[in-house]
Amino acid sequence: MIKKSAALFAEAQNYIPGGVNSPVRAFKAVGGNPIFIEKAKGSYLYDVDGNKYIELINSWGPMILGHAFPEVEKKVRKTLKNSFSFGAPTAMEVEMAKLITEMVPSVEKVRMVNSGTEATMSAVRLARGYTGRDKIIKFEGCYHGHGDSFLIAAGSGAITMGEPDSPGVTKGTAQDTLLAPYNDLTAVKKLVKANKGKVAALILEPVAGNMGCVLPKDGYLQGLRELCTQEGIVLIFDEVMTGFRLAPGGAQELFGVTPDLTTLGKIIGGGMPVGAYGGKKEIMDFVSPVGPVYQAGTLSGNPIAMAAGFAMLTHIQENPKIYKQLNEIGEEIVHGIQRINTKLSVNYSMNHIGSMYSLFFTDKKVTDLETAKTTNTALFGKYFQAMLKRGIYLAPSQFESLFLSTALKSKHIKSILSAHKKSIIEIM
Repeated sequence: MIKKSAALFAEAQNYIPGGVNSPVRAFKAVGGNPIFIEKAKGSYLYDVDGNKYIELINSWGPMILGHAFPEVEKKVRKTLKNSFSFGAPTAMEVEMAKLITEMVPSVEKVRMVNSGTEATMSAVRLARGYTGRDKIIKFEGCYHGHGDSFLIAAGSGAITMGEPDSPGVTKGTAQDTLLAPYNDLTAVKKLVKANKGKVAALILEPVAGNMGCVLPKDGYLQGLRELCTQEGIVLIFDEVMTGFRLAPGGAQELFGVTPDLTTLGKIIGGGMPVGAYGGKKEIMDFVSPVGPVYQAGTLSGNPIAMAAGFAMLTHIQENPKIYKQLNEIGEEIVHGIQRINTKLSVNYSMNHIGSMYSLFFTDKKVTDLETAKTTNTALFGKYFQAMLKRGIYLAPSQFESLFLSTALKSKHIKSILSAHKKSIIEIM
């Protein structure tokens, strides 16, 4: 029963656009009304009606250790005693910056901000200021937050809501954003050639998570790196989802490709609202107050967020076996789903890397936005609801990757696979 959630959603619509503070939460793509969450611990979410769910979103990525991880919670409680915010420098900001530069290959200097959107907006502005060029290249289906430059063939929520090009984005902004299909190196080369000397930055998710989980083809990231080096283009990896999740140094460590700038999100705050962008010293020194590119934030480096992030990243750095554990959990769940789907003759495609995966209801291999859009979204909606009633909480959109945590144990995996089998039988 979800009576309290239904009542809250009805009330919320009187005061909040659509009743939610982020569009995908509205359940428009999967039917029904959103569930209002009261608390979370480990691998479980608990809603306001007392229902318990094994969750596979983990706050859209950052909770790789599960919810309310003891070391993180302890650090936050200790820091809370000193107040919530200062709007002034703290020692923990310095410690966090040092830790990030130690862990992420591309980052020599880093600036803290308050969200992934702020990080990507700031990184693009910095790239334009550094190069003296105006245009950027982004990829169809990659989502980099709701900055104007990025809401051109965006992924995730924009696809789910049927509005990949948002009203309110000016023609001038759109003209400075060049689009290329993901995983098509030839298309990027053509764009660069047609805009010779005009492209400031190329930004992408090294592993896409906002058209579902989509992996880069062999050599693709390296090809982009070489092209950007040749043409003086700033290569930006948006690792808001993949940073510290796929490896201690993110996707760039996993694939061995180093960008010029990297954007990071809520994982560096242990799930709290926070972000960062960093990269080569000579580029980062263009940021105010040492350089001419202005960017500021009253709450940047918030002490509570820094404390949570420091506790999480320190634990990760000191326990590298976490990634072996995450990968094994991912393999067990994905291979289990594949076995069930094969036995039940399901028409599907599946993408998986480490602790990220997506199940698509299409027989096409999903490598970009166009192939992702061949999925049967109506069937996914039925699958989502069937899993939900069996206590498994998935992302309420076909076009969102799922994210696993080390809090998932054998009993949880068995429950997930059992629910999957029953749900597939129900909807097929």
